[in-house]
Amino acid sequence: MISAVAPATPRDGGRRAGIVEFLVLGGGTLVLFPLSWLFRRTAGLDASEDFIDALAYHAAVVINNPHFAVTYLLFYKDAKSRALPGVFPPGQRARYLLVGLVVPLVLLAWACFALTRGSARSMGNMIELMFFLVGWHYVKQGFGILTVFSARRGFRFRPAERIAVLGHCFAGWAYAWASPAVAAKSVQEKGVVYTALAHPIWLEQVTGVAFGLSAVVLVVALARRFRHDRQLPPFAPFLGFLVTIWLWTIYSSLDPLMLYLIPALHSIQYGYVVWLLRRNQARAAEGPPLFGKPAAVRLTVLAGSAIALGWVLFRGAPSLLDGARVLRSSPAARLGETPYLAAIFVFVNIHHYFMDTVLWRRENPETRHLVSGDAAGEPQPPELEVAR
Repeated sequence: MISAVAPATPRDGGRRAGIVEFLVLGGGTLVLFPLSWLFRRTAGLDASEDFIDALAYHAAVVINNPHFAVTYLLFYKDAKSRALPGVFPPGQRARYLLVGLVVPLVLLAWACFALTRGSARSMGNMIELMFFLVGWHYVKQGFGILTVFSARRGFRFRPAERIAVLGHCFAGWAYAWASPAVAAKSVQEKGVVYTALAHPIWLEQVTGVAFGLSAVVLVVALARRFRHDRQLPPFAPFLGFLVTIWLWTIYSSLDPLMLYLIPALHSIQYGYVVWLLRRNQARAAEGPPLFGKPAAVRLTVLAGSAIALGWVLFRGAPSLLDGARVLRSSPAARLGETPYLAAIFVFVNIHHYFMDTVLWRRENPETRHLVSGDAAGEPQPPELEVAR
């Protein structure tokens, strides 16, 4: 007897979409932790760590690297019109020119100085800046996930609540950077050996207290909202926020295998927001008067371009430059086997952090597509970044 399978209903589709969104926003991290524990217990720490390290390295081609590359594709799209009056308001245009022109020139000059002088100290300072800013980048994204996806479900944060959320973000960033307390020591990053900055114990203690107090303030702010309005932030965005701050930023070394996977999870979260933006934007352009290309075609081209550019930035260009024979007799050779990989990696990371502060602001008219389609009628989406 052949049983008929009922066609999927809109409710079924909505449930599946909700599960996917829950996983990509941060819920997948909670699933991976027990799996990581089981894998370590079964295969042993060394074997499991080698496997996850290799997996993360190869998966970066289609996950981590494209997440950096797609930022360039979005940021420099129609660069001329964005830099001139008409598209952006004056403040946003000034930020665009600063981040799109001044910041990369400064970073390029810094990297060139370190390479041409063979200065491990200069390159090390650039790497230290990257590590300092990565926490800012992570908490900024966590804040954006919470505010935007809450707004898509009809929940808006009031000014005092927003301040409490931001306070927790900034305190988490400070505590993550300050801990653990370590003395200055020689470390290696992307083949470059340099002396890392010391993190004194008092700084870890002060930022730890500030982080604890910020958590109390956040709980009190949300409790007041619930007492007055019987409302709390939607579960999936709030979980994504907490996972980003607590597990990806502060306690990222809680599990030795998850440490390799967190950058991919962060990139997937970021990629989901980009997909949502570009999908809604493409759908809006499919009909009259533009009659643009189908959304699937646009998204496929964007994904392919991001993968190709990511490969060039993190694999192709560094391999070509570090493998050049002139490297052996140049000052850059004193920095290690892969100084150009280190320079390009750090340049792209830092520039990526700054480009995000322009892309995901409400002053960017394209961000309206983050709520269009699923939440039509929203007058204006909140920004996706911390600093305004």
